[in-house]
Amino acid sequence: MARNGNRIVVPEARQALNQMKVEIANELGISNYESIDKGNLSSRENGYVGGYMTKRLVEYAERTMSNK
Repeated sequence: MARNGNRIVVPEARQALNQMKVEIANELGISNYESIDKGNLSSRENGYVGGYMTKRLVEYAERTMSNK
């Protein structure tokens, strides 16, 4: 699921990543994230979604690597 720029390296992960993005946005109070124009969101709001995605992916990788 590594990304190279804006290109998804593992295309099979696209749906899971999009679902994660929507779930995180909902948790942050951004409703209808999949249908809104992301350009109308502040940099902070968009950054929170990406930042939390990265945090969760790192946590998942750490758990997987430690076999827990």
